Amino acid sequence: MRSGNGRTHAGRALVALRQKILSGELPGGTRLFEVTIAEALDISRTPVREALARLAEEGLLERAAGGGFAVRSFTPADVVDAIELRGVLEGTAARLAAERGVRADRLEAMRGIVARLDACVGAGAEEVDLEAYAERNAEFHSALAGLAGSEIIRRELDRATRLPFASPSAFLPDTSEMERFRRSLHVAQEQHRAIVAAIAAREGTRAEALAREHARIARGNLEYMLSEGRGLIDRIPGLALVVD
Repeated sequence: MRSGNGRTHAGRALVALRQKILSGELPGGTRLFEVTIAEALDISRTPVREALARLAEEGLLERAAGGGFAVRSFTPADVVDAIELRGVLEGTAARLAAERGVRADRLEAMRGIVARLDACVGAGAEEVDLEAYAERNAEFHSALAGLAGSEIIRRELDRATRLPFASPSAFLPDTSEMERFRRSLHVAQEQHRAIVAAIAAREGTRAEALAREHARIARGNLEYMLSEGRGLIDRIPGLALVVD
């Protein structure tokens, strides 16, 4: 049995390394060595090894030639593909949920999430609670993944959204960019409502199309951020890994 300290050390190493990677402090191509990391964090190599393996599972690291790990880098096309894959999987989940049917209490729970999302988005930029919106948005997409009753779909969606820029809330703006993104937030909310309505009406084809179109909002926001240059890109977690 592993000790509590072992779990704590592995978790600390995971958080520290993930933050350094997403911030760009460890750029793509950087080789990571267990001994160096263990010494810097003042822990043994075993929790470091576990943290590196976990980050590889998340897609942030790759096996390096000659052993060990290196930080991955991604092209804009990689990011687009990750978003498209999420859309395909969420569309499949929505279609299967509509075709198979969803219990009334679960549909009501989805409507409750949408209502809480509505409460996060006000009429003015200062009224948007981005932190709460991101949490409720993640809750909506997590619940959607489970509506089909398919562990395979849920597991593959979880795998597809592990990369930070593939998650449903990856490209939410900061307050300085809120006016530019306000319309996309309201469109996203209309799509949330429409997806739930289509599932409730057992309209599988419509539910799938709506969920896939919903993912394209993230793609549009990404394209805007890339067009604005590194100043904006570097404020978005994970985009520091994107290379031209």
